[in-house]
Amino acid sequence: MPELPEVETICRGLAPLIIGKTIVTIETSGKLLRQPVPLDEMRAALPGQTINAIRRRAKYLLIECGGLLIIHLGMTGNLGVFTAEQPPGKHFHARFCFADGQELRYHDSRRFGRIAFFPAPSATAEQQFFAACGPEPVDCDAALLAEKCRRLQTPIKAALLNGALIAGIGNIYASESLFRARIDPKLAASALTLSEWRRLLAAINEVLNEAIVCGGSTISDYVNAEQKSGYFQMHFTVYDRAGQPCQHCGTAIAQTKIAGRSTFFCPKCQGENS
Repeated sequence: MPELPEVETICRGLAPLIIGKTIVTIETSGKLLRQPVPLDEMRAALPGQTINAIRRRAKYLLIECGGLLIIHLGMTGNLGVFTAEQPPGKHFHARFCFADGQELRYHDSRRFGRIAFFPAPSATAEQQFFAACGPEPVDCDAALLAEKCRRLQTPIKAALLNGALIAGIGNIYASESLFRARIDPKLAASALTLSEWRRLLAAINEVLNEAIVCGGSTISDYVNAEQKSGYFQMHFTVYDRAGQPCQHCGTAIAQTKIAGRSTFFCPKCQGENS
């Protein structure tokens, strides 16, 4: 699933390609995503509108275009700009056709993504949409997180995947951040000290920023707005490295399941005495 760095990379890549473009028509494949695509509402409101901005919130892309498009990429979603002459891909679901002949297209092979639309956006509507979404990692406060988790017996790795606690962190970056902070992913969230929360938050933001610089991580089918792969996977320290030596101490990287998700860690660097 595209996580914060991948969605941010797509957002930054799309900005110069779509801002200022005027929408002429909207077409969909008719296939269902996680929820029905609001085609009638978009066709009624968007033709003639200009895209003014694109930004990210958690793992969502928000496109300001008179109305407000909110797009979640699900497991395999992709947004890119194509010419009208290029045929839609096999997993095409929606396209926003511009006056200059280019098109913003959404493809999604597993169809877990979502396209929502607010024809008359407001701060209140946006707040309601993201009411269950936690703060961005860069906006998190260690003391507040420690207080929220003081009775939480869930493993810290599972807590990081809870978007209501911190937005945008997925399986890859949770494992990588916990390793950098030298924290056992199996440790109960309530057991972290304030200094450990501070160390973890610093690690999270460092890892996410480094991943953004690398254009995200391509494990299977993720590509950016220009349909190019990311390369942060070349810098993984623990994720998907089970059995390989830790780059810090040489101990074999271990793998376990936490909250049903594969988790990678170094038993020595992230052990009780680390």
